[in-house]
Amino acid sequence: MAVIVYAIMSGMILAFAGALSWKIFQLVKAPRDMALRAVTLCLISAACSFVLARPPFARLIDVVGGPGAPRLVQNLLVLSMAYWLMCFYLYSAAADTAAGNSRARREALLLALAAIGLTIATVAAAGYDKGANFRDSNLSDPALALFYLIANLYLVYALTMAFRWTCAYARASQRPLATGLWLAAVSIGAMAASCVIRTVLTALLWQGSTVPPAVTRASSFIIAIAVPLFLIGVSYPGVVTRIATVRLRRQHRRMYRQLGPLWELLNQAFPEHTLDRMPTKQWRDHLMPIGIHRRYYRRVIECRDGLVRISPLLAPAQGASQDQPKWADSLADQLCAALHSEQPQPASAQAVAVAMPSTPSLEDDARQLAELSDAVGRRVFAGARQTDRESETS
Repeated sequence: MAVIVYAIMSGMILAFAGALSWKIFQLVKAPRDMALRAVTLCLISAACSFVLARPPFARLIDVVGGPGAPRLVQNLLVLSMAYWLMCFYLYSAAADTAAGNSRARREALLLALAAIGLTIATVAAAGYDKGANFRDSNLSDPALALFYLIANLYLVYALTMAFRWTCAYARASQRPLATGLWLAAVSIGAMAASCVIRTVLTALLWQGSTVPPAVTRASSFIIAIAVPLFLIGVSYPGVVTRIATVRLRRQHRRMYRQLGPLWELLNQAFPEHTLDRMPTKQWRDHLMPIGIHRRYYRRVIECRDGLVRISPLLAPAQGASQDQPKWADSLADQLCAALHSEQPQPASAQAVAVAMPSTPSLEDDARQLAELSDAVGRRVFAGARQTDRESETS
């Protein structure tokens, strides 16, 4: 059981670190994007709240500020997380940055009042505060009860507002963003419900009522489920986009290699069709994410330009289309014959459509060229084997 819990915690930490790193990377590229800045600060606040609650850091804060200081710092960071989450929607819905800043400053005033209230409650309980968490705290004490009432009431307000906006954006969005937003909405709603439960429990315990321990554990369990679900919701659109990008890169790399035989044949015949390119180091061009796309599109265009150039010599065979069986083999034979022929191309010859796809799509065009390239490759390989046999015979 301990191994499973450790694996889950490790997975959560890695997912959170990945989401935070990605948002920081995006913020560095777009530092003036206030909505992006807000969601990044939200994740930073959540990360700091989690890290500073760990025993080494909590003990250090305890030594510096007293037993209640770790709880105060952690709750201030949680309130900050909720505030920045709310600011993300404020900036996203605002007409301009100035309007978003104005609304964010008003909400910051409420956050400041809540932070002052938590600090006053912590100082008031300093003489007898043992620094226990919510489950183990003596909530019959007015100072501790006030501490948790302020924290939970602010969280209920901020999370409820964020929940409403998240649902509104999810309804207006397309997948995969909508899926991520709905996951985030469920997690935010669960966190708000847990805070409502804790607010009611705090009021009851303050009045001396008895509360079943299972209710307190249930509120903690809801938080434990909601937090990773929120991370999944925030990360889901970016992960899906990255997966799609990786798939596209693999597809373009495979098609680039598949077009090789046709490109080499046409490039040898018409080297002047090679597109100019910006001078760059080869290793950098291969490592850059956009490098394979650039090379792929350039190869497709160069292959098509070569076929347009040689197409007048293929006019007698223009009836061979992709709808006919083995059209690529027939066209490859004619292409090889035309390129090795001494017959000059007529000056006034008109280009003929060769290996054209049924739909005007670049990807469909590339697939047509790749099928022709496979046929050319088979003929080049067969020709090379024939040459080797003749050399061995002689």
